[in-house]
Amino acid sequence: MPFTVVYDANVLYPSTLRDLLIRVAQAGLVQAKWTHRILDEVFDSLAANRPDLPADALRRTRQLMITAVRDCLITGYEPLIESLRLPDPDDRHVLAAAIRARAQVVVTENLSDFPASVLGDWDIEAKSADEFVLDQIHLDRKVVWSCAQQIADSWRRPPGTVADVLANLQRNGLHAAVAELQAE
Repeated sequence: MPFTVVYDANVLYPSTLRDLLIRVAQAGLVQAKWTHRILDEVFDSLAANRPDLPADALRRTRQLMITAVRDCLITGYEPLIESLRLPDPDDRHVLAAAIRARAQVVVTENLSDFPASVLGDWDIEAKSADEFVLDQIHLDRKVVWSCAQQIADSWRRPPGTVADVLANLQRNGLHAAVAELQAE
């Protein structure tokens, strides 16, 4: 049984990283979870920062994410929010969702907002996307490579290669994970 992870909005925002994280879950390495509130953060930011993206396309992407990963939506976490203390109170909903889902890991780029001293009480660890993907590579390098290949194969305009995917992931901050995938 794969372990449970909660993806924070900031790791679901970049499209190539989002695609990789979803494909890692589809491959069965982890059980990925998120909430409608996390998705609201992702898609509100995308709408604000990328006015060129049609609202219909954003709604479609959101729905595809929900259908792509079985049992991904966490509900019933809201009563926990007020009792939690984090450096950024706006992140309490993410920790509450992780607690509710019995997640072992929160994947986030805001590590300082999820201190080990707080998360440890719940047996949860915060990891950057780079560290998380590196862990997945160490679990099953071939599966992660295959996920990158699937992303490249899905790009049509313009067509992509695994090198293009890795370059995008590196721009998204996955320096160690990309270096590990490139090493032979």
